[in-house]
Amino acid sequence: MRSYIKIYGPPVYDAIKTLEKLAIDFDEVCIMNPLIATYLADNDLDAGTSTTSGSAEAMEYFTPLNSDVTPERCEKLISKSGEKLGDYDFFFEWFREPTVDELNTLIQKIDEALKPLGLKYTITSK
Repeated sequence: MRSYIKIYGPPVYDAIKTLEKLAIDFDEVCIMNPLIATYLADNDLDAGTSTTSGSAEAMEYFTPLNSDVTPERCEKLISKSGEKLGDYDFFFEWFREPTVDELNTLIQKIDEALKPLGLKYTITSK
């Protein structure tokens, strides 16, 4: 299952970076967004292969967000499904089917993280 996020209003970039930071500590998910997709393309990497797993590139990307991020977490953080974002700005891909409580916890964490930015968002899980 994926929980797709659509961000409304500026600052979209700041919102995406905030969601990335949140995801580092939310071990139940991996993620994808346009910034990661561009980073992978710029470095000739493919999210659907193991070339990003535990790579120096993944550590380089996520360490500025959280200096305590481990190589093991980086290995699992970028979605390898190759799924396109479509009309969404971000998705959290669950490693297993989440419970209602886990979905609600994610929503609460997103609300708390994005509140200081003063923007609106929608979340669609499917």
